[in-house]
Amino acid sequence: MDPEINLIPFIDVLLVVLIFLMISTTFTHYQELAITLPTANGSESQAEVKQIHIAVSRDGRFAINGKVTDRSQLSAALTQLSGQATQKEGVNRLQVNIDADAKAPHQAVMSALESARDANRPNIVFSRQTKK
Repeated sequence: MDPEINLIPFIDVLLVVLIFLMISTTFTHYQELAITLPTANGSESQAEVKQIHIAVSRDGRFAINGKVTDRSQLSAALTQLSGQATQKEGVNRLQVNIDADAKAPHQAVMSALESARDANRPNIVFSRQTKK
């Protein structure tokens, strides 16, 4: 007696796998969104503005005006610098410039924004690189 191969369970399993692949591949389409960031073409302000630069590296480290600082000390250092600048110049036009690496973690950039808010500095700008 020859062994007999039953194809019906095999076809059932293949149909289930086929249905699973059809459903799961429709979700990958929505994960591939193309995002084009806006560009700015504006003239520079003529008014003299004192700037504090917060640099955010690609591994999430911070530096204020070139001095490396920790996340826990970021707000205090920013408050101290903004207080010194206001006393020296007597001007409340202090601008916080966030220079974030293109690969910097989003949480690190949000931490820089929060520390500027904690230091009561609402005038915040982001640096960008212009294409040549």
